[in-house]
Amino acid sequence: MTTGRIASIKRITKETQIEASVNLDGCGLFEVTTGIGFLDHMMEQLSKHSLIDLNLKAKGDLHIDFHHTTEDSGYAIGDALKKALGARTGIKRYGNAKVPMDEALTEVSIDISGRPYLSWQVKFSNAKVGDMDTELFKEWFRAFAQSAGITIHVRNLYGENMHHIIESCYKALARALREATSVDVRASDSIPSTKGSIGGDITEV
Repeated sequence: MTTGRIASIKRITKETQIEASVNLDGCGLFEVTTGIGFLDHMMEQLSKHSLIDLNLKAKGDLHIDFHHTTEDSGYAIGDALKKALGARTGIKRYGNAKVPMDEALTEVSIDISGRPYLSWQVKFSNAKVGDMDTELFKEWFRAFAQSAGITIHVRNLYGENMHHIIESCYKALARALREATSVDVRASDSIPSTKGSIGGDITEV
């Protein structure tokens, strides 16, 4: 049983001040405050369906727009996740989930590889959902992938309602993370790479 996979970070810039903490072996408890209602809702979905406990407090320059707070929240959660994973010992590393949300269906595949990459195959028919620009969700995923060191492929297969499409993206990511970060009981003392290391400045296959 892996214990202690808990991490907290602070990210402070002239644009945002963010505190984030995660517990990879939690039960999906969350406390989220970003000042952006829809983003809060997505972070709560991420926590609930990944079973990763998440605390996120963000203050940003919302008088300008939602861009910096959304992007930096992705960076902060990714940083905390990367720190909590440590050397990645025992994790399954790969995760895949296909999640429906009413008429929408999205598939997310991830590799906790140490190589950040985002493939974003999601198109929106509207520029906004509520007060939030739909283009910002790609920015969140990109920032999260970059700071966590994860390869993420997001593919919305179909859907009409913007809320449903976006929510299915986050729920699919959550389920993929739940799988990839879980401990493989058959290799709980092993790092899942032939290189013997994941992350840092090491690139492996």
